[in-house]
Amino acid sequence: MRILLPTTDPEDWKHFLADPEKQWRTGYSARTLAYCWHDTDGFPPEVASLFRTTVCAALHNTQPLLVLPEYKVRVPGKGHMSQNDIFVLAKAGDGALVSMMVESKVSEPFGDSVGVWKANGDGFTANKQERLRGLCRFAGLTDVPDAIHYQLLHRTASAMIEAETYNAPYAVMIVHSFSPENAHWKAFDAFVRLYGKTPQIGQLVELTTVGKVRLFAGWAHGHERYLKM
Repeated sequence: MRILLPTTDPEDWKHFLADPEKQWRTGYSARTLAYCWHDTDGFPPEVASLFRTTVCAALHNTQPLLVLPEYKVRVPGKGHMSQNDIFVLAKAGDGALVSMMVESKVSEPFGDSVGVWKANGDGFTANKQERLRGLCRFAGLTDVPDAIHYQLLHRTASAMIEAETYNAPYAVMIVHSFSPENAHWKAFDAFVRLYGKTPQIGQLVELTTVGKVRLFAGWAHGHERYLKM
């Protein structure tokens, strides 16, 4: 549905989760993310600072317009939609729109690898092949190795799909990690290197341009105090 209700406090976020009883727990990513983002009138400081690190000057003063938790995006092929922790429709310093997807992590991994996803269920069916081709097309990739995590691919594709929806020239995928040791950084690093780029924690890197949309990715390290809320 395109009818969205505003939240009044972080606890409202749990109603949008697929499994609130399991996912809404202190120290876990869903609850931690909600308390962090509700604690500011704009971007959390570590997310705002990401935009100031990019070579694209237009993104340095990016401001959020809408912040939508547990946002579902219809991706190519049949099956489940991509349920993103946060979708942000933002405005860049040049006035252009920014489509942004946020994936929150504490100690949780990025789910199955592409290889495991292919093998699950009935195997690498025609529908899965269609989905993978479509995700790669939106993400600006020709193929993805089996070792890459599937979740990173469809989160990135989601940002590009919504950029197309809103005619936004910028798409951004951010991992907002609250892990003290930045758990699973290597998975993100491997994904970004598919584009021939070397990521750094706290930096927004430009990956590629697909059509008229410039694609960026970054890793923000959230404050660990939110793990106790």
